[in-house]
Amino acid sequence: MSEAPGKLRLGALVALVVGSMIGGGIFSLPQNMAASADVGAILIGWAITAVGMLTLAFVFQTLANRKPDLDGGVYAYAKAGFGDYMGFSSAWGYWISAWLGNVGYFVLLFSTLGYFFPVFGEGNTVAAVIGASVLLWAVHLLVLRGIKEAAFINLVTTVAKIVPLVLFILIAVFAFKLDIFTADIWGLKNPDLGSVMNQVRNMMLVTVWVFIGIEGASIFSARAEKRSDVGKATVIGFVTVLLILVLVNVLSLGILTQPELAKLQNPSMAAVLEHVVGQWGAVLISVGLVISLLGALLSWVLLCAEIMFAAAKDHTMPAFLRKENANQVPVNALWLTNAMVQIFLVITLFSASTYLSLIYLATSMILVPYLWSAAYAFLLAVRGESYEGAPGERQKDLIIGAIALIYAIWLLYAGGTKYLLLSALLYAPGAILFAKAKMEINKPVFTNVEKLIFAAVVVGALVAAYGLYDGFLTL
Repeated sequence: MSEAPGKLRLGALVALVVGSMIGGGIFSLPQNMAASADVGAILIGWAITAVGMLTLAFVFQTLANRKPDLDGGVYAYAKAGFGDYMGFSSAWGYWISAWLGNVGYFVLLFSTLGYFFPVFGEGNTVAAVIGASVLLWAVHLLVLRGIKEAAFINLVTTVAKIVPLVLFILIAVFAFKLDIFTADIWGLKNPDLGSVMNQVRNMMLVTVWVFIGIEGASIFSARAEKRSDVGKATVIGFVTVLLILVLVNVLSLGILTQPELAKLQNPSMAAVLEHVVGQWGAVLISVGLVISLLGALLSWVLLCAEIMFAAAKDHTMPAFLRKENANQVPVNALWLTNAMVQIFLVITLFSASTYLSLIYLATSMILVPYLWSAAYAFLLAVRGESYEGAPGERQKDLIIGAIALIYAIWLLYAGGTKYLLLSALLYAPGAILFAKAKMEINKPVFTNVEKLIFAAVVVGALVAAYGLYDGFLTL
């Protein structure tokens, strides 16, 4: 079969999943995890994450196969299962999470370049913002040339950034010392970490952040050469990234102790390798991080534009977001996305926002889309919809859907009230676009149930706004 023009093959889809998951998070993982947990809690947390995220990967695989008519991934699943406003909220939350993550990536990228060029400081100086802005619009112009061309470049950068990670793992295996790893397994010498349960809970947003992108292939399902490749790409990408993440994190804990790791500056992986082999190790990881972030930025710009375009195609977002250029790129969605990134880059000049605070907020915004996807898969299995003549598969998917749903609810709990309220503050204004889309097709904006849900979101947003004003909530 000849390749359909403009369609994405399995390799490109896997690269989109791996490329969007391996961004900046893995390079800061040793410090980020050690800041809130010690060895024992970290191992428990990874076990929970592995099971939870694997079931989410299976959820996206199952939904891609059983609902091949639904394009747009997390957005389409929420809408099909729970109505227009839930679908819109998933698209809106996912979109905000994606471009907020890109702002965080720019800050980390120029903070890393600050290792070589002090003028960039911590990534939020005037020079850093100017540099980030130039790069942002260069990526914008690249994506305008076509989704498939951008996806090919993403494939190349994904391969390039895997190399320093594999080298780090190989060196760390030989540098690993069991006595350092087992020195204080449960963090008893550091009472500030709290109980093991608290340690596990506190590390959860970091583990979710490094796995965001697991749904990347499903977002591009309409552009896949074969629908069956969407599910394969999701699982292959997940297993590959899980293995790399766990090895990087666990091996680091056998090179430096938890208190030493917690004090490192990010990207902390550079400092760990520098401790083993000297300065060239820090340079290697810094270069790898720059390549990794450039690839991840490209992946997330593609995902941002695609989710808004998919929602606009069936009138859940306003019609102006459906516009494509001659290369079939959703131009208005792309312009809106990168305009928001540009605005927030400027805000970093006047705000104390750090890489970590940006990624925590970005992670909290994606928890609701993940929750609705898991709930929809569970709902399909409960109803038996699309399982005619396959009772064994239904039973298996019922269990997987239930575990994924429990995990998604646990993540909301682990994120805490602060990020739930801040998320509400970002979700509430989206209703303006939802209302515009509904008015364009002469339909009522909300159903009665949706009015109650929106009212709850508004209350949460008002509490968050007051909290920021009063100071009991901070970004």
